[in-house]
Amino acid sequence: MYEPNKFIKRPLIAASLIVLLAGCDPSNSPSAGRESADAVYINGRIYTVDDDRSWAESVAITGGRISYVGATDQIADHIDDETTVVDLHGRMMLPALQDSHIHPILGGVEALSCDLNDLAGLDGYREAIIEYANANPDMGWILGGGWSMAVFGAGGAPNKTILDELVPDRPVYLTSRDGHSGWANSRALEIAGITKDTPDPVDGIIDRDPVSGELIGSLQEGAMSLMEGHVPSPTLEMKVAGLRHTMEMLHSYGITSIQDASVMRQDFETYAALDARNELDLHVVASQWWERDLGTEQIQGFIELRDEFSKGHVDATTVKIMQDGVLENYTAAMLEPYLEGGGTKGIPMVEPEFLKQAVAELDAAGFQAHFHAIGDAAIRQSLDAVEYARNVNGPLGNRHHISHLQIIHPDDISRFAALDVVANFQPFWAVADEYVMELNVPAIGEERTSWMYPILSIEKTGAVVAFGSDWSVSTANPYVQMETAVTRLGALGEPYPEFTPHERISLPSAIEAFTINAAFVNKQEDETGSIEVGKLADLIVLDQNLFDIEPSEISETRVLLTLFGGKPVYGDPGDF
Repeated sequence: MYEPNKFIKRPLIAASLIVLLAGCDPSNSPSAGRESADAVYINGRIYTVDDDRSWAESVAITGGRISYVGATDQIADHIDDETTVVDLHGRMMLPALQDSHIHPILGGVEALSCDLNDLAGLDGYREAIIEYANANPDMGWILGGGWSMAVFGAGGAPNKTILDELVPDRPVYLTSRDGHSGWANSRALEIAGITKDTPDPVDGIIDRDPVSGELIGSLQEGAMSLMEGHVPSPTLEMKVAGLRHTMEMLHSYGITSIQDASVMRQDFETYAALDARNELDLHVVASQWWERDLGTEQIQGFIELRDEFSKGHVDATTVKIMQDGVLENYTAAMLEPYLEGGGTKGIPMVEPEFLKQAVAELDAAGFQAHFHAIGDAAIRQSLDAVEYARNVNGPLGNRHHISHLQIIHPDDISRFAALDVVANFQPFWAVADEYVMELNVPAIGEERTSWMYPILSIEKTGAVVAFGSDWSVSTANPYVQMETAVTRLGALGEPYPEFTPHERISLPSAIEAFTINAAFVNKQEDETGSIEVGKLADLIVLDQNLFDIEPSEISETRVLLTLFGGKPVYGDPGDF
């Protein structure tokens, strides 16, 4: 097989390549009626993720779309003097990946503030908070987040006295890594007017000392809103900077399409600001946030935002409904009581009967419902709502999906396929980490723990399984997530014991969940998610073939090149 120089866009060499690839027969050069490509990538191991899950050697790109997929010795007709020819030298090419549940703007802003993600315990938090406060002496509030609930034990309730010691003269408010808890110092609580006599909101908990009743300093779920009304909101400029940070990170992982799991007007304005400058190199499905204290009258506002902002690379046709909290603070809605937390069953954030009405009206208005559901009760309530909507409206094909799916009751496994509900898992969580072993098992017991993240069981029913990261809650690296889904072991060298190995999935299934299945959730499967003629040239090149390595090596994969509509947005083809 002919191997050209690394990166060719020189007329004489390109013309010679045409002849060589055509078997030295000038009659096989680009023919009339066959448009020559802007770029071709040859001699690769290209896993197309098409219906046949076929392999190819070469791809041609014309006008940002794929114009040829096949063998290298048949690509000559797509090359002329102006065609860029890149030799992949056997490297693996995949469709660009997609993340079905992520917080790109919020996570980006957090990464540029007091960022506690990926730090080692309380000592790491202390050091980062002091360093950030000292580096920003004129900042009125110290804001950020990323702390792990597991660091603070059962219930995940960090104490205000720690922050008072570190920053005594300014308000501090830091959200947890999963976004379900807030940690405030005394000054912040004072500004917000939160005292030991402040009642708990219906959808949250103000943590208090069980003996004295005094405020601990942590706020769970809806109680966070008591603080957030007093915390300075990030400016549009801060959000644009955060989105740029996230976009660069996503491109480095080969991700070019996302579903943003929580979008308000200023988030739409953030996307629009970059898109107007032709700098938004992402396909974005924006999940508008369902306000739990409002009724179905808010749907008209969703329609107006959809009409205003669904353009360019942004699609505003999804609504996010948070139906419960998380297991760690006993707010995930469960069918049976917790073994801890006073025997609570958690908090259904939206009253289940009203949820049915809301989803039916959203469905009728053409919206996709995107549920947050962790506990088995919340998952059942979400499925019940979709079933009700289908009974009222008929199957409208809006591709409703439920994210997280930590505890699915076995009786509900088959309902995803029956109701055409996509199972949107975050596979990185499917390990026996400290959250599961130290917080979840004591709270719900071993039987319900064995129901966690049943990815293979759902897949076997024929339901569509898609993956998302929930970054910045956890890593956005899809290769780490793939390895976890395939092995159910720690993918970053953690010595976790084997976790529910009967739910391991195959590598092809893991790839599909980040490509064609995620594209299905995002209603983009006709444009992205596989390497087929006519689709957008959203493509990636990896440093290793995922099918040629041990499963334990998947997490070590690095992206060499990311193309968005044929344009390199990460890496340089000239380096091959």
